[in-house]
Amino acid sequence: MKTNHLFLSFLLSVCVSYGYAQTPSKTTALRQFMNDRFGMFIHWGPVSLRGAEIGWSRDKEVPISDYDSLYKEFNPVLFDADACVKAAKDAGMKYLTITARHHDGFCLWPTKYTDYNISNTPYRKDIVKALQAACKKQGIKFCIYYSVLDWHHPDYPLHSAYNAQPDPKSDMGKYVAYMKHQLKELIEQYDPYMLWFDGQWESPWTDDLGKEIYAYVTQLKPSIITNNRLGKEFAAMENKNIDAGKMIGDYDTPERVIGRLNMSTPWESCFTICQQWAWKPNDKMESLDKCLSILSQTAGSNGNLLLNVGPMPDGRIEARQVKRLKEIGDWLKLNGTAVYNTLGGPYEPAKDYVTTRQGKRIYIHVLNTLLPEISLKAIPGVHIRNAHTMSGANVMLTTTDTTYRLTLPTGLKGKLQYVIALETDSNTETLPIVK
Repeated sequence: MKTNHLFLSFLLSVCVSYGYAQTPSKTTALRQFMNDRFGMFIHWGPVSLRGAEIGWSRDKEVPISDYDSLYKEFNPVLFDADACVKAAKDAGMKYLTITARHHDGFCLWPTKYTDYNISNTPYRKDIVKALQAACKKQGIKFCIYYSVLDWHHPDYPLHSAYNAQPDPKSDMGKYVAYMKHQLKELIEQYDPYMLWFDGQWESPWTDDLGKEIYAYVTQLKPSIITNNRLGKEFAAMENKNIDAGKMIGDYDTPERVIGRLNMSTPWESCFTICQQWAWKPNDKMESLDKCLSILSQTAGSNGNLLLNVGPMPDGRIEARQVKRLKEIGDWLKLNGTAVYNTLGGPYEPAKDYVTTRQGKRIYIHVLNTLLPEISLKAIPGVHIRNAHTMSGANVMLTTTDTTYRLTLPTGLKGKLQYVIALETDSNTETLPIVK
C-alpha cells in the first residue's frame, strides 16, 4: 500500500510539472488510450451537402449566408451509426471521435443552448447519441471533438476565418459560459472517454482560458482525457518540437505528419483517408500502402493514429472508404500484436523500416519490401533467439557482436509491407533508444 501511494504521488508530481494535474484515474485512462494506438476520426455536418471543407469553406467557397442555412436541408436518412462503428471496428480501430461541433458552430446533438443544432434539421435525430450507443454496443471507446472557436456564435469575437476584425458586440465571458454549458451536456449525456479540442490558435483564445476549461471538464469527469489543443503549445502541421511543460492537455497533436519519436510525452497524429476532412465528391483516396505505412510509422514513433473519414450527405461512408478500412483491418488481424499495446523503438525510425516492442519481442515493420536485407546495430546484452514473420515463416538471421543482419524473404519482395518478430531473451521495453 505504501509503495502504491508513493507511485501515485510521483505520477501526480510529474503531471503538475507539465502544467496541469492528472488524477490517478486520468493517468490510467491515458495509458489505456495510448495502448489502443488506432482510432477513427469523423468530420461531418451540413456542409457535406456542398462537398466543401468543414468550417474552412465558410466565407470562401461557400458564402456565409448559404453555409449557415445548409442545416435546413440536412437530412442524412441513410445514416447508420452501427454501420459506421462496425467500419471502425473492422479496420482494427479501438476508439472513435466525432466532430460534435466544428468551427462553424453547428451541433450534431440537440443542445439546449443554441438552435443551430441537429434537432432543427429535417433529420432531427441525435447523431452523437446514436454513435455513442453504437460504440458502447461494439466495444469501441467513444470520444468527442469540440472546437473552442465558433464563427457562428454572436459572443465569439471573430465570425470568419478570413476576417480578423473582432465584433464589438461580442462577449468572451458569455461565450465561455456557453461553452461550459455545452461541455457539461456532452459529458453528462454522452460520457465521452476523451475530448478532442481544436481552434485555440485564434487570438480570442488564451492559455488561461484553456487551463480553465481543462480544470472544468476534469472536475465534471476526473478520468476524462483531452488533447493539448486547449493551449497554444502543440506540434501541429509543422511537427514542432514542443515544450511539454507548456502543454495544456494530456497528449500532443501533430497533424498530417508523423509525430517525432517520444518516449515521455504521449501524442496522436491525425490524418484523413482522402485529401479533405469533410466529404468531397471524387476526392483522391490514400492507397493501402500509404495508410499502413502511416500506421506503422506512428506506432514506431510511440504515438497513436487518428484516421479520418467524412460521411456523405445521406449519412453513409463511401463504399470505397469502407473497403480501404477493411483492408487495413485485415492487415492488423495478422500484424496487430506489433501495433497494439506496444512501445516505439528500440531503434530510431528509419526510411525503410520502423520498430515496435513488447515484452521479449522486437517487431520490425518492413516498409520498403524491395530491400534484400536489413542490418541493425546489435544491442549489448540482448540475445536474439530467432526471427520470423508474423505468419510464422522463418527469417534468416546473422548476428555478430555489432550487427543483426536479417535476410528478407524473397517471396515477399515488392509486396505489401509486413512485420518480422525478433524473439529475445530479455525485456525489450526497458531498452534505451538505439540511434
